[in-house]
Amino acid sequence: MPEAPSAQPAPASGYAPGAHSEALDFIEHVTANAGKVQQRVLAEILAQNATAEYLRRYGVSVSSSPLDAVDAFRRCVPLVTYEDLQPDILRIANGDTSPILSGKPISEFLTSSGTSGGERKLMPTIADELDRRSLLYSLLMPVMSQSLPGLDKGKAMYLLFVKAESRTPGGLAARPVLTSYYRSRQFLDRPHDPYTAYTSPNKAILCVDSYQSMYAQLLCGLVHRTDVLRVGAVFASGLLRAIRFLEKHWPRLCHDIRTGELDPEITDHAVRDAVGRLLHANPALASEIEAECSKPSWEGIIRRLWPRTKYIDVIVTGAMSQYIQTLEFYGGGLPLICTMYASSECYFGLNLNPMCKPGDVAYTLIPTMCHFEFLPVHCSNANAEPSHRDLVDLVDVKLGHDYELVVTTFSGLCRYRVGDVLRVAGFKNEAPMFSFVRRRNVALSIDSDKTDETELHTAVSSAVQHLAPFGASLVEYTSYADTAAIPGHYVLFWELREGSTAVPASVFEECCLSVEEALNSVYRQCRACDRSIGPLEIRVVSEGTFEKLMDYALSQGASINQYKAPRCVRPGPVVELLDARMQASYFSPKCPKWSPGNKQWNTSKELLSIGHA
Repeated sequence: MPEAPSAQPAPASGYAPGAHSEALDFIEHVTANAGKVQQRVLAEILAQNATAEYLRRYGVSVSSSPLDAVDAFRRCVPLVTYEDLQPDILRIANGDTSPILSGKPISEFLTSSGTSGGERKLMPTIADELDRRSLLYSLLMPVMSQSLPGLDKGKAMYLLFVKAESRTPGGLAARPVLTSYYRSRQFLDRPHDPYTAYTSPNKAILCVDSYQSMYAQLLCGLVHRTDVLRVGAVFASGLLRAIRFLEKHWPRLCHDIRTGELDPEITDHAVRDAVGRLLHANPALASEIEAECSKPSWEGIIRRLWPRTKYIDVIVTGAMSQYIQTLEFYGGGLPLICTMYASSECYFGLNLNPMCKPGDVAYTLIPTMCHFEFLPVHCSNANAEPSHRDLVDLVDVKLGHDYELVVTTFSGLCRYRVGDVLRVAGFKNEAPMFSFVRRRNVALSIDSDKTDETELHTAVSSAVQHLAPFGASLVEYTSYADTAAIPGHYVLFWELREGSTAVPASVFEECCLSVEEALNSVYRQCRACDRSIGPLEIRVVSEGTFEKLMDYALSQGASINQYKAPRCVRPGPVVELLDARMQASYFSPKCPKWSPGNKQWNTSKELLSIGHA
């Protein structure tokens, strides 16, 4: 194991590379020795958490030897979900300071995004985890610089946001993982590094008012227009939200630059002071920005406003893949780069081939971050409860196979099912590279049918092609299973960007049918033969609806950094919000004919004239 460049010895899990060559050597070493590193990491985790009640509950003890503890862990510790751990987590949240999950004190709770398949969750973490997250961040630029040299010759315009934190009854902070990191000394007291020079002042990032934070960060990005080499946000949806914000507010931003005076609506004193140190009257710059923003088309606007930009850094895998086309429109041909894979539970790995196409993104899991195990999807999907005996180690996964990610972390999560389904896409030395497939159990279901997020997205992507001849396109969508009537049916909420020609009702009916044609055979059996599912419905909502949905999610505690438009929603306030903004509703034909043997719908144009169910 290579040593960290410090006076004190570092464990396998705490390596902190300095220069780029050292960082790349570290990646090479830990991936070439992934099996041995993983064994050491598991032994370290068990030793660190030896006093934890949870491990003792299953007979895991390091009092005899580390090897015996590892053996007991592998034999006895079960697979768990959040619901299994919730009683222990609630004890910690309510003030129990005994070592329940972790041998080290729980420093705070990290909240899930609230839109990845369920309720917000409280993930306990320890202070050391901030160093591990910093380690992964420190590897990003050495990897990127191999493909794009000269990234130290300018700035990064990354739009980063925090969320106001809450407190548990026991007094611990509960906040999103990125809020935790941006408020940490590791971020705020980071040494000067030309590779991580941001256009946004820390005070603008730390402002909890999302409007003032967005305004200030975009203003600073425009002031540094000629210095920007890369543009980014966490998720693609966040960057698109910023572009829409810019579309609405660019005249005011230009006015500020022209006069050197910050808009009076920005009232946060710390933000005003930080931006004031950068903002000086620059009429020429204001005119340049105004000339680009006032053009009829915003195609390529990122490249036009920040002409030295080399790439766009956002997550466009999984549910974010639907934004690729829109980002390509605004990016004007700039590469879309996905750099890292992380969650509230733990940071996982890197994309070691960052210049690949979005559809080819694969993440290499860094073996020092936690102990990784994998549940084959055929076990995850089986009717019987999956067992820890089904788990596969990091170095034993097979190319092309799908697995559910299971982690054991330094913070005390043991064999925790993260819920991500990954596919082995290749290997970096001993370490596998994974493409993200989907979230587990994010599905629509009326009867015996089960439609997951990936299948739904594929069906919607195909259906929206019917809108292209009319110049219309899909801005955003979600769905829910409407069981208020019998039989229940799938509902899709679509927000559209209208074209020059109105889309006829018959075309929306074709879209409904196209979605149904693309769904699985169990759905179609229920729909056309058993009649246990009613006709699929598309409800077209007004412009800005999904912005309102995001505002609602933020008001309920979601993080603007982690927010993703939910692909499936449940009846309640969210559906009420969507229905309140509905402009029109369209159904699939009442009784399409389907031949199970052909696995195709037998339809014709005449069926489109059949009345709705």
